Amino acid sequence: MVIAVEGTSDKTVLELLAARLGVALDETTIVSIGGAHAIRRFVDDLGPDTRVRGLCDEREAHLFRRVLDDVYVCVPDLEGELIRALGPERVLELVDDSFRTMQKQPYHRDRPLDAQLHRWLRSVSSRSHRYLPVFVEALDLDRVPEPLRGVLCA
Repeated sequence: MVIAVEGTSDKTVLELLAARLGVALDETTIVSIGGAHAIRRFVDDLGPDTRVRGLCDEREAHLFRRVLDDVYVCVPDLEGELIRALGPERVLELVDDSFRTMQKQPYHRDRPLDAQLHRWLRSVSSRSHRYLPVFVEALDLDRVPEPLRGVLCA
C-alpha cells in the first residue's frame, strides 16, 4: 500500500500521527509526490498492481479523484484540519510572537482567529514545517481529523 500526499509536511504529519496512534506502517509507504499535479504520473510509474490511497487539500481533490478511487480530503487543507481539531485557543498557546505581529496588521485585525492562524501558518513555508509537528504532538487522539485517521486506518 502506498499513501500519496502532496508535500513533505503532509508526509511528516502522517508519519508522526501514525506513531502516536500506534498504526504500523510496515507494509505502507507514505510518499510526498511534489504537488497534486504529479499524481497521475506518480500512479502511472507505480504500475497497475500497486494499491494507492491519497490525501490532498480540498482545492486539489479533483486532481486526485481523476486518478484514485481512495482519496481523503482535508478541508480546506491540512493546516485547517489541525487548527479545527486543536481549537484556535490551543493553537495560540503553541505559536510564537510572530503571530501577534501579524494580527496587528490592519487586514487581519477583524478576521476570525482561525482565519488569522491559517493565514499565518501558510504565509511562510517554514512555519508549516515547524508547527505542524508541534500540533500533531499536542493533538488529543480522540480529535484526530477524519481525513488523517481515514487515510492511515482505512
